[in-house]
Amino acid sequence: MSTDSTYTDKLPTTAANQHLRHRKKRPRTYWMPYLLIAPAVLLIMGFLFYPMANVFYYSFQNFNPAKPYYNGFIGLDNFKAIFTTDELFASSLLISFKWVTIEVVFQLLFGLLIALLLTQTFAMRGLFRSIAIMPWAVSGVITSTMWSLLFNEHMGLINSLFIKLGFIDKNFAWLADINTVFPAIIITELWRGIPFFTITMLAALQTIPQDLYESATVDGAGRWKSFIHITIPFLKNSIILSTLLRAVWEFNNVDLIFTMTGGGPANATTTLTMYVANQAIVAQNFGYGSALTVISFLILLVFAMGYLKLSRFGKEG
Repeated sequence: MSTDSTYTDKLPTTAANQHLRHRKKRPRTYWMPYLLIAPAVLLIMGFLFYPMANVFYYSFQNFNPAKPYYNGFIGLDNFKAIFTTDELFASSLLISFKWVTIEVVFQLLFGLLIALLLTQTFAMRGLFRSIAIMPWAVSGVITSTMWSLLFNEHMGLINSLFIKLGFIDKNFAWLADINTVFPAIIITELWRGIPFFTITMLAALQTIPQDLYESATVDGAGRWKSFIHITIPFLKNSIILSTLLRAVWEFNNVDLIFTMTGGGPANATTTLTMYVANQAIVAQNFGYGSALTVISFLILLVFAMGYLKLSRFGKEG
């Protein structure tokens, strides 16, 4: 070993030397996390962004596999037809608004109420918690099939029960009547959707310090004041996020309606998403269905941004 190398090894390690060594090692450690997440990013791009780009592309096309001689680029004609001549678009958008509003509001109210009850201490609380979240584990197709049988005109349990209670005189076709079909699917989706808010609110309630309730009781505050001034402020962010996620989910909900009613009778349950399914899947008018999907995407994007802005999500007060 030479004298120079021995002398260099004996030199004290300075901050400059440490920085130089760190810079030499940085390229490898800097790129390693990106290399590790690269497969996941590629999968997301392949299964999410590529289909989205395809939808935007086909929205400017007249694309129907059953009529290939009409296929081709048509520019904004699909969007012009939607906003000028398509009467079903406006009605389906209104039905979607009613569907989302009713579902989210009542699911939140009942879910919060059940969560508040399940936070109390009582016998067999674990069993009741399991029962409360069981509908969430059932798939949409199974749920719609089960409730379709319950609403069945000839062998449905609801008709039998209502006849015995004296509410009706004869069997009624709940899913075939324009006046009762929408409330029927509302009840079905409520049964499936309430557990989502029950789970979310129950988890959020566990994070509230019990000392606050004890202090409020000492100060003479009742349950209602404690709920308004302690529970609601702590649940604010959870409520905002869960209602936003559920609103987007319900807006895009198609499996339950498609299985139970197919959008009928007389388009009484044709939401915008159901209209997209009928156009793209049933009629195979993929270009027009893609244009409707792009409009749905923009509606949800504007709604989500506006909702988070107005609700001051993540901010105090």
